[in-house]
Amino acid sequence: MNLHRNTQESNLKMMMNMLRDKSKNIQFEAFHVFKVFVANPKKPPQIETILRRNKEKLLTFLRSFHNDKEDEQFSDEKQFLIVQIQNL
Repeated sequence: MNLHRNTQESNLKMMMNMLRDKSKNIQFEAFHVFKVFVANPKKPPQIETILRRNKEKLLTFLRSFHNDKEDEQFSDEKQFLIVQIQNL
């Protein structure tokens, strides 16, 4: 179980780093994995701790993330994540 927890933490950290990748495509794909961590209503405590610790940075980042993208579903998902992170 401990290995699973460490893997989850590592995966979350990796996705957070990939959100800043120089490739817009990698950023976008990382966003879709990242949103699973944020949207999970039963987040493991260690995942919630990482998100809380990075809350302000994540909010600042997400507010300007791919703002040029004309995709209503993406915009809705991004706004949903912003609200979820604000509520941590």
